[in-house]
Amino acid sequence: MPPALQADGRFWLTLDGRNFLGRGRVELLQRIRETGSISKAAKAMKMSYKAAWDAVDAMNSAWGSTLVESGPAGSRLTPDAEQLIARFQQAEARHAAFMQKLVDGL
Repeated sequence: MPPALQADGRFWLTLDGRNFLGRGRVELLQRIRETGSISKAAKAMKMSYKAAWDAVDAMNSAWGSTLVESGPAGSRLTPDAEQLIARFQQAEARHAAFMQKLVDGL
């Protein structure tokens, strides 16, 4: 019996030709939502605070408005961020289904 054939591909949303939102950044946003902290989110993902902050800063800059608000009480996602997470997850699910159809058609 031959090995199972699979199609694999990463899904990213881009803005102006630059990677904007992928699975890792979505996970970072979700962890910030859960913990209320960029630092705690970074730690949970085993990444440096600087890498997490740079990702948040890049997303905020690319989007043109704040996705993560930080203050003395911690960090929280804006409604734009929540909407982007939901849309990304829907698009990623469609991408996975498309990739599976490719394999099923071979």
